[in-house]
Amino acid sequence: MAYTRDDVEKQERRQLYTAIGFFVLSLVLLNLPGPAQQQIATVLRSTVLRPFVTMQRAVNRTRVRAVETTILRARFDSLTVQLVNNATLAEENDRLRGLLGLGGRLGRSFTAASVLRSGTPGSESVFMLDLGARDRVHANAPVLVREGLVGKVIEVRDRESIAMDWSHPDFRASAMTPGGEAYGLVEPDRGIFRESDRLLLNGIPFFTELEPGTEIVTSGRGGVFPRGIPIGTVVELNQAEERWRRSYWIRPAARPGEALQVLVSTGSTTERSNDLTPAFRPEVADTVSGDDARQDSIVPDPVASGSATDSSLDAGSTQEGEAPPDTTSGPGAAATGSPPVADLGPDRRGASQGGGGAS
Repeated sequence: MAYTRDDVEKQERRQLYTAIGFFVLSLVLLNLPGPAQQQIATVLRSTVLRPFVTMQRAVNRTRVRAVETTILRARFDSLTVQLVNNATLAEENDRLRGLLGLGGRLGRSFTAASVLRSGTPGSESVFMLDLGARDRVHANAPVLVREGLVGKVIEVRDRESIAMDWSHPDFRASAMTPGGEAYGLVEPDRGIFRESDRLLLNGIPFFTELEPGTEIVTSGRGGVFPRGIPIGTVVELNQAEERWRRSYWIRPAARPGEALQVLVSTGSTTERSNDLTPAFRPEVADTVSGDDARQDSIVPDPVASGSATDSSLDAGSTQEGEAPPDTTSGPGAAATGSPPVADLGPDRRGASQGGGGAS
């Protein structure tokens, strides 16, 4: 249906009358008293404007929730960072506490040192120590952590020294099982990444089989590493040459990349102990002290105690009875049982000798 000019004019007039009506209504509402305006506004909000009010409340609630979510996320991130830092600090404190306990068991021949790494390519297996010749550090000094062997010193300067860890291609250590059932030589096997580095135990006799999990320690041979320092544990068999020897993969006990504080030997080989087993395995020292205590608590042998009683009785009778025979006079005097000559002193002996001569 087509619109005519009259329809357009009617529509324009209708819009004009509507605008004028709203204008008049607004003037009337503005001139109403306050209570009446509040009542009308309440009616409008609960009827005509109710959907709009509801939508506005939902929008405001969504905005508040978005702000609260942002705040909670920020708090969660801060809490996560604190937990991670606390976990790192707790791990570091545990490591330092263990290192302090190990240092106390090792004695004064080992001194704590800080590890400094250059981070340059090609120096992954070499690190620096903040102790040098002034601190009595010497070449080939063992470098230890709580878990076991890290490496050894290869160069000593005045105030610092350079050491290599067990992943260095030149590292070698004479090793054995704790009970001495098998001896061999430990050498590194470099992986593509530092996390894949491991050790290889060579020279095990063919008829000696090591079970996975067997601990491997230094044997003390060669004069570099003392006996009893943990090196690692057996993982699996590498190869077995027919009727000749076996080799095993070793999981290292200490990770050089995690070593920030270490213990380095600062005493000569004559000053330090040649067996560090009690330091890394305190239960061994406890067992030895327990054996000593059990030896002290053993009940005396009745035969020995009887002999001791007879000896004491003989001594008592000697004290209460006559003086024992003089054994210096020869066997004849002891047989006749003649009493011993009392010591008369030099004057009386002279007088008695003179009288005897006169008679």
